[in-house]
Amino acid sequence: MTADWIVAIAALAAVITVWALLIVHRGRSEFYPRRHHTRTAPSPQVRQIRISGSYHPSEVHVSAGQPTRLIFRREETAPCSERVVFPDFGISLTLPAYEDVAVDLPASEPGEHEFMCEMEMLRGRLVIDRVDAHRASPREVVAS
Repeated sequence: MTADWIVAIAALAAVITVWALLIVHRGRSEFYPRRHHTRTAPSPQVRQIRISGSYHPSEVHVSAGQPTRLIFRREETAPCSERVVFPDFGISLTLPAYEDVAVDLPASEPGEHEFMCEMEMLRGRLVIDRVDAHRASPREVVAS
């Protein structure tokens, strides 16, 4: 009978050990929750363009590497300004009179992109500047 008791005690010890490990593991996960790394999309740079005989401003500057939202407001009813076209991005949108229309553009490399009305009479330019274009280099700071 002593062998039976030894086997029963060993089995009980094994059950208690497994149970304790489960409790400890569960307790750790409650105190140290797993971190889920989620990337949030960068907020776009917003620029407003008014249309009244021409685009105001006709040249829009934004920084490279960030998405851009251009908000067009057509303050006229001339048929020429009913659409805005971005050939480089394959975008063509209708612009209802006296309403804001957002044009979302992806993050882009430095460069220039034209936008125009459908008849190509109104023209504007989106200039995507290098991120460091407005910062002075160390040599310029020392020279001044």
